[in-house]
Amino acid sequence: MTKNTVLTFRKKKKEGKKLTMLTAYDYTMTKLVNACNVDAGLVGDSLGNVILGYEDTISVTMDDMVHHCAAVARAADKAMVVADMPFMSYQISVEETLRNAGRLMKEGRSNAVKLEGGGRVCPQIKAMVEAGIPVMAHLGLTPQSINALGGYKVVGRTKEKAAELLEEAYAVQEAGAFSLVLECVPDKLAALVTEKLDIPVIGIGSGSGCDGQVLVTQDMLGMNLDFSPRFVKVFAPVGETVKKAIADYVQAVENGTFPAEEHGFSIEDDVIHDLY
Repeated sequence: MTKNTVLTFRKKKKEGKKLTMLTAYDYTMTKLVNACNVDAGLVGDSLGNVILGYEDTISVTMDDMVHHCAAVARAADKAMVVADMPFMSYQISVEETLRNAGRLMKEGRSNAVKLEGGGRVCPQIKAMVEAGIPVMAHLGLTPQSINALGGYKVVGRTKEKAAELLEEAYAVQEAGAFSLVLECVPDKLAALVTEKLDIPVIGIGSGSGCDGQVLVTQDMLGMNLDFSPRFVKVFAPVGETVKKAIADYVQAVENGTFPAEEHGFSIEDDVIHDLY
């Protein structure tokens, strides 16, 4: 089975074929994602919310990311594995960025890393690319900056902010990013950025004009029972199905219908008789 790489992204952009990416945080779910020919599995720092129960992504550590990335990599023999660089793993210095990205590649066995920001992180992008580490950039709503942004908001609605976003997109491309994620950007602006850039643009809450899409897998499966963003489409109500299955299990155990005879293992009666 051929492994997807940055060349896969480049080729699909050139041919006008849509790219698909879903989040992946563990071995079992990644096996399912990988089996469905999804182009890339994103080990997002969203694992803080989805898997670890944090209120935001800021608390996610490098050790968290390495641990989950390694599990995902063991299952992804085709899907490209992209690992988020967590908060404060790349903001301190270029040297610290290289050290942390190296851990995600060596220990986590990722195929690329992703980081948030535009011009301010271009030195880090350039250094990683020069070191042989593929980099995916991320603009628009950047969850690690949620405290500075003042909440989860659509980015780029004014003329000034739209021009700034386009400028930042050009900057990360020039720095060497092989792809760009645009989160919560107005549809027409995201389509314009996609048209202007040579690198593939992956959208989330940014309309259909991007080169591809990414969603949190648990969101598109209806497994997030607390909140579902406006831009999410639930493709199957798996959360409700799982809840019903668990409720049925509890009921079956409590009323004695599980386990039944077919779920057990037999032994000769005389063996048991001699033990009395």
